[in-house]
Amino acid sequence: MDAFEFVIALISLVGAFVTLWIFVLYQRKDRKPRSSASNEYSLQELSGMAQSMNERINTLESILDAEIPGWRDKHEQA
Repeated sequence: MDAFEFVIALISLVGAFVTLWIFVLYQRKDRKPRSSASNEYSLQELSGMAQSMNERINTLESILDAEIPGWRDKHEQA
């Protein structure tokens, strides 16, 4: 009978440990910051933003070319 009681106790302890481990695992998943819908962009939206930024940079560079002719030589990055 002693072996039977030992096996029952061992199974109970392992079961409690596994249950606790699963509970802690799911609690960690709940704590992860969830990204809000406003921070998620589709590839098409990002492409549109990049195109808009590229147009603005080209406009600013053309204004600088007209106002300060040698600005590229002074601020050229190697």
